[in-house]
Amino acid sequence: MSDTAPRNPTAATQMLADAVLRSVGGATALLRVTGTSTDTSQLEVGLVATTFAEVVISPVVMRKQRPTWKEGGESKWELLASATSVEQQVNALDLPSAQSLFAMTLAVTVAGQDYLIEATAANEAFGQVYLYRLLLREARQQAV
Repeated sequence: MSDTAPRNPTAATQMLADAVLRSVGGATALLRVTGTSTDTSQLEVGLVATTFAEVVISPVVMRKQRPTWKEGGESKWELLASATSVEQQVNALDLPSAQSLFAMTLAVTVAGQDYLIEATAANEAFGQVYLYRLLLREARQQAV
């Protein structure tokens, strides 16, 4: 008989989610984030150049949302990302949460295509996040 009570949280759900993402052709996503600066007064005036970094999240899986036909409508995608990988990047960047990482993300690149984040959600089991879902839309090139 096994103990499945929530009082003993384990990393089993995260390991299972990672295994499933890898087995269905897990890819890599690059999150283009703004660099963090400690001197905000100079940054606000424009004396310090904004820095950018690319954060690697793997394994991830992309799937197209069900289309609802609209004239001139854009395709929407869902990115399923490993919570283990996201947590590693949150710790490496010394951020308070995964939501702060997604908030500072300017673009998500998967297979050379850029996407913008529209919404985020976290799936939990036994009080532990095992998967992040990002609702994305294709980034259009703006003419300057």
